[in-house]
Amino acid sequence: MSELFRPTVTKIATLAGHRDAVYALTGGSGGTVYSGSADGMVVGWDAANPAHDGELLARVQNSVYALRHLPAANLLVLGHNFQGIQAIDLAQRQLAHATALPPVAIFEIVFSESRQRLYVGLGDGTLAVLTVPDFRLVKLLRLADKSLRTLALHEERGELAVGSSDALTRILDLDSLETKFTLGESTNSVFSVAYSPDGARLLTAGRDAQIRTWNVADDYALAGTVPAHMYTINHLAFSPDGRYMASCSLDKSIKLWDAASMILLRVLDRARSAGHGTSVNRLVWLGAENRLVSCSDDRSLAVWEVQAASF
Repeated sequence: MSELFRPTVTKIATLAGHRDAVYALTGGSGGTVYSGSADGMVVGWDAANPAHDGELLARVQNSVYALRHLPAANLLVLGHNFQGIQAIDLAQRQLAHATALPPVAIFEIVFSESRQRLYVGLGDGTLAVLTVPDFRLVKLLRLADKSLRTLALHEERGELAVGSSDALTRILDLDSLETKFTLGESTNSVFSVAYSPDGARLLTAGRDAQIRTWNVADDYALAGTVPAHMYTINHLAFSPDGRYMASCSLDKSIKLWDAASMILLRVLDRARSAGHGTSVNRLVWLGAENRLVSCSDDRSLAVWEVQAASF
């Protein structure tokens, strides 16, 4: 692909304040992004105006690996490892709900608008299901003998993709929670699953550093594999318009791909882009601004501006 087709990506800010590795990110309203860290702090940032300091929203006693913003309720849901789920009322800046779960790590939280349910992936291989707005625990389902590391929803098909440290990706029916498909081609832990915005493809990645593409309509047939990074891939994220897909890795880099062709467009690392100096753990795109936010073991967040090439 010629340089003409490659977007320009510029690091426009570093957001610092955490005291330990930052593992969790979720987008909020407008240019807001929320982060959670091994330091137990949950912080809100204005990525549209990154000169502003972050706002401490919660401080808990254990690491925070999972966050999810619920815009309709204006709640921020955090997975407090070994304690359970807590929901912060963002208007009142106070705890609104707390639900105890098995005393293990919480790796992922997703929210189904159509079902008004939270699905939570736990470190003992259990999937927890809670109803919203009361945050009542309605189901604990043991799916694997190892951690459930990543979840993704396909609302239109009523399906939930679950990636696990047993190297399997399971596709569940959202209502019955029965396993409809099992994707077994990964050779190690699956750390990230992501549906394309049009719902046609599922991407999976993890410890084997490969990105696999699955054709959803064809019973999740494997459509392609890309050797994407040198080491573990921690997270995958599609841009809201579906044009780009970003991956981040233990190899300290972020890679930007053409989402349709999976052609590599940009590599964002310390040498080329003043990127992170340690493992990059998670990514979130901020809507119309087309900004990408990353977080890292280096205790910081980075804000990237992605500008499509002009023709």
